[in-house]
Amino acid sequence: MKFLEENKMNRSTKLLNMAVLLVGASLAFILVSGAAGVPRGAAHPAAAPPGATAQDVYLDKCSVCHGQDGAGNTAKGRKLKVKSSKSPEVQKLSEAEMLEIVSKGKGKDMDGFEKELGGDMVKQLVTYYRTLEK
Repeated sequence: MKFLEENKMNRSTKLLNMAVLLVGASLAFILVSGAAGVPRGAAHPAAAPPGATAQDVYLDKCSVCHGQDGAGNTAKGRKLKVKSSKSPEVQKLSEAEMLEIVSKGKGKDMDGFEKELGGDMVKQLVTYYRTLEK
């Protein structure tokens, strides 16, 4: 009789331990993936840190191809044939066209940033990029 009681207790303990392990693993996954508290399609909180300026984000996300000065004179920029912010092709783009490109991406080489950074930061990036034209 005592053996049956110990066997039931061991089974209950194993089930409890397994449940705790599953809950812990689920929480760890959520924390590592960064999904906690971020609605689907919202900007990821780590994408543009609080207080980050458009210049900070540009230097972090855009300058690898477009260069710090917007000239596109980087190894990756030259490979992708990125146009300078001072070029006639870029200067003739309307604000709406620029917003579309930064938001949705361009071709296969430029990702869109609206989902990652949010619409407001995309607008600020376009405004900052336009300052590089001068």
